[in-house]
Parts: sequence; structure tokens; C-alpha cells
Amino acid sequence: MGWYLIHTKPRQEQRALENLVNQGYDCYLPLLATEKLQRAVLKVVQEPLFSRYLFIHLDTHQSSKSWTPIRSTQGVSRLVTFGSEPAKVESELIEALRSRIDQTNSTPERLFQPGERVQIRDGSFAGLEAIYQMPRGEDRAMVLIELLSKPVKLTLAPASLRKL
Repeated sequence: MGWYLIHTKPRQEQRALENLVNQGYDCYLPLLATEKLQRAVLKVVQEPLFSRYLFIHLDTHQSSKSWTPIRSTQGVSRLVTFGSEPAKVESELIEALRSRIDQTNSTPERLFQPGERVQIRDGSFAGLEAIYQMPRGEDRAMVLIELLSKPVKLTLAPASLRKL
């Protein structure tokens, strides 16, 4: 048995994973918890660690005919190959990814990091640069702006900020 790499169609990693699992294949899609702005609200979402790729565990002695159901699966673009040989991935790498993802997903990656420079997009301070300080609940963020040569704390909705 060995791990191989599958290239999926854009934003269809989950679809490819579900369809391959339904066919009885052992697959792995490493997902990372990150904060995203969705409809002006910060949400924690699971995103693929490797966009458009997932791993599949297959018998190394399968003939080329057995790749056909994988290639024709909805969401799958192709099997990654080097020439005519499928790209093999070491089992140690898969195990390292699994353990690392398990550790990382306990705390999601934040959209804004403390000390990061941001720009205010709307409101009376639109266009001003600020320094992101910290989240204030689920729908607010605290930033520092320079006003009259003094740093002033300001609380805004995260949707009104953008990274510089």
C-alpha cells in the first residue's frame, strides 16, 4: 500500500474526498482552521492545507486500469504523475501532517495578528492606517490610530478593516 497525490477541480476538494470515500478508497484531506470574514462576520472555517490536492491510499500493485474510476470521480481533476508514474508520497509525511494538523487545529489561525498594520475601509476614519491590537468579542476588533500625534484606541467591526 502507498499514498498518492490527487489534483482536484477548483474548490472541490471536499466533493472529491466524499466521492472517493463513498467508492471505498482511503483518503486524507488535511484541513486547517482559519478565521474568515463571511458576510461581514468573522467565522472559523476549515480550509484545505494544500489547495486543490488530497492524498489517496492505494495498493502499489494495481494496474493502470484501476486508476480509471479515480480519474472519473466528480471533483477529481487528475492523478498527479511524473511522466507515466503516479507521484508517490511517503507514509511518514502523511503521519507527520496528521499529527501537526491535530495540534494546530486546536487554535485557529487568526485573520488579523496583533501588531499588524491594517487600513480602515469605512466609517468616519475610512482610509486611515491603524495597528491591529486584539479581537473584542466575535463582532469587534480594537485598533490603534494616530490622532493628533497620539495613539488612540478604536473599536471597529472586523469587516471594516483590511490588511495592508
